[in-house]
Amino acid sequence: MSEYLPGLAGVPATKSNISDIDGEKGILSYRGYPIEELAAQSTFEETALLLLDGRLPTRDELREFTKQLVENRRIKFHTRGMMKNLPPSGHPMEMLQTVVASLGMFYPASDCLTGSDACEDLNYIHNTTVKILARIGPIVAMWEHIRNGYDPIEPRADLSYAENFLYMLTGKEPDPMLARIMDVCLILHAEHTINASTFAVLVNASTLGNPYGVISAAIGALSGPLHGGANQKVLQMLEEIGSPEKAEEYVDERLANKKVIWGMGHREYKTKDPRATILQGLMDKFIEARGGDVNPLFEIAKAVEAVCEDRLAKKGVYANVDFYSGLLYSEMGIPADQFTTIFAIARSAGWLAHWREQLADNRIFRPTQVYTGEPPRKYVPIDKR
Repeated sequence: MSEYLPGLAGVPATKSNISDIDGEKGILSYRGYPIEELAAQSTFEETALLLLDGRLPTRDELREFTKQLVENRRIKFHTRGMMKNLPPSGHPMEMLQTVVASLGMFYPASDCLTGSDACEDLNYIHNTTVKILARIGPIVAMWEHIRNGYDPIEPRADLSYAENFLYMLTGKEPDPMLARIMDVCLILHAEHTINASTFAVLVNASTLGNPYGVISAAIGALSGPLHGGANQKVLQMLEEIGSPEKAEEYVDERLANKKVIWGMGHREYKTKDPRATILQGLMDKFIEARGGDVNPLFEIAKAVEAVCEDRLAKKGVYANVDFYSGLLYSEMGIPADQFTTIFAIARSAGWLAHWREQLADNRIFRPTQVYTGEPPRKYVPIDKR
């Protein structure tokens, strides 16, 4: 009998050279570059191209890629019309999954996705990658207006990816500091090896499914509270705690009842998530720029982290990327139910890199199982049961 490992914990599912994690040391790298260096020096556009092509681009390559993203920001009126007919009470992740999947009807798959051999149509792969990456941000921003009964804001060609997203979301010229914070957040969330949503990409890509359906499947996986949805849960948790003084009681009660403390712990890291460290630093800079005006939730978050570190550090449980990202988005005025869609915007770069990598050496996924049902038995006619 095959050994059963719940959640496929520790089971290699593929070979990849896109990103790497050293969970013991708290190291995350994209194509060999430490996440700290990319967050400090790169942009989301450059990081996305690094993930997709495997190397840092030249100035001309980055300029051309950025130009292609800008040229593909506009959304067809058919898609906009469909969005206007979706229930405004629906969760933005449900909207995003629906709309991205529908794009496949407007941009059907190439012949290279109909055979058994690896897809070698690099132009098709690149163009499809650009279309998906360029449009996910505007779709998320458009929904904020549409669900409130307004026409969406048109994209601008003179703004970066992060700037244009904030502009389309708020209708206002983005503050440079907030735009840079959003740019860094997109970099931090862009890729993270074979997590649940990326595994969904691999499985769906291996069938040579339409790439829009592939990314839609990943969005569905990301929407769960045990994956991307945790950042929204963190904010709800902090609001429930109410004050830093109540953090210890709350944490102890949750631990005693074996309940989840949202934003704490990661299957890969045995120390603090390096992305959480960067986000906490961004939060500090944001508060400093506002003259020390501190959101009470940030003080609660620091109190919760201190209690958790005291109780859980010996077990290798520390803050993860979700612990501070939702709080930071909240400070930027972004609605809580949009937090995970921003995660999806960023992670689309990593998903598309894995989609390309899977197509380059494809084999359909077909895992086995450990059967625990009944042994062979005879059918009993209904009148004899």
